[in-house]
Amino acid sequence: MICARFIFLCLCALLFVREFSAAGDDEIKKKQEQLQKLRDEIDSFEKRIKEKEKKEHATLDLLDAYDRQTNLLRKLISKLHDQETALQHDIDSTRGTIDQLTNQLSFLKNHYANYVSTVYRHGEVDDLELLLSSKSLNQTLIRTEYLRRFSAQRKKDLDTIDSQRAALEVQNTTLQKQLSEQRDLIKDKQKEESKLAQKMKKRKNLLAEIRRDKKSFKQEIDRKTQAAKDLQQLIAKLIEDDRLKKEREEKLAREHATAPPSTAPGAFEAKRGHLRWPVASGRLISRFGNQEHPTLHTVTENTGIDISVPSGTPVLAVADGEVSKIYWLPSFGNLIILNHKNGFRTVYAHLSEISVAEGDKISEGRQIGKSGESLSGQMLHFEIYKDREKQDPEQWLVPHGLTQR
Repeated sequence: MICARFIFLCLCALLFVREFSAAGDDEIKKKQEQLQKLRDEIDSFEKRIKEKEKKEHATLDLLDAYDRQTNLLRKLISKLHDQETALQHDIDSTRGTIDQLTNQLSFLKNHYANYVSTVYRHGEVDDLELLLSSKSLNQTLIRTEYLRRFSAQRKKDLDTIDSQRAALEVQNTTLQKQLSEQRDLIKDKQKEESKLAQKMKKRKNLLAEIRRDKKSFKQEIDRKTQAAKDLQQLIAKLIEDDRLKKEREEKLAREHATAPPSTAPGAFEAKRGHLRWPVASGRLISRFGNQEHPTLHTVTENTGIDISVPSGTPVLAVADGEVSKIYWLPSFGNLIILNHKNGFRTVYAHLSEISVAEGDKISEGRQIGKSGESLSGQMLHFEIYKDREKQDPEQWLVPHGLTQR
């Protein structure tokens, strides 16, 4: 009974290993294709950067190319890190399976040895001699059946041991393949991290060179004005997407005779004047509305507020919400738009890192990324929208809630 159970378990293990191996190969191929696509995009920006560097040494367009390339490098490193974590889990699982199979194989061998030893404990007996020594026809029949069953059981035991050994060999081969893949993955990740560090150093030097050129600031004003318009168009598109989604939900509600989605005032609206700040500390350097540029003395409209913080400062969600868009715009760099329902959205721009994905549900105070650096310095740009209408963030954030650095 025990051996039959082990045979079943071994067959299941072998089938699982084969199916898992096939599924794993497909998954590895898919991941490799995704990584290759990122590498191709990175190489494309590398060519663009080299072409621009031949023509002009320091331009905002060149800075944009560096930003886009470093974003792709971070994404590639993040995927390599996730792949490394998943592979480590697979390695641990494979090692666990190997330990289990080894223990089962040891048990089977001992069980078989004890089984045979019990039968021949008083010396080996010839099968024919055992039958001829029977004292009656009934005893002969019983011994014949016993010998038949014993022979079948020995065959089952040996088959089970062979199956278990085969499963163990497959798992050992899988483990060696996984360990080799892990070594290559770690080496690949270290290479990309080194490349990112070099690119960030070049970007910093480029930014310093651009800042010395007054023309760049004038160009940046025009770019920022256009970026603000692009952001408003992006918000408008998100509003339209929400409208269509709401119509679909209402239609489904009518078809299934259920209550439509609630339109009652949300938690965000109730927190007017009490919202937490998107960073724990910093210095407010540009307020909402018309602002005079400190160098050029030109007046431009700021659609949000700018907070001076060291690059790499954790950026936090000001309220519960959902990541509706992760985007990149010239002059704003990496940005995240959170949807807080009932038409309220918050925008976090000039991010050096992003730690969330579109569709993620976000709780108040959760870190969504890290601050970065713009032409004007190290900062975070923050905006609040009610539908298409820009809001003054200071009227929503808790007064004096920003600890000065």
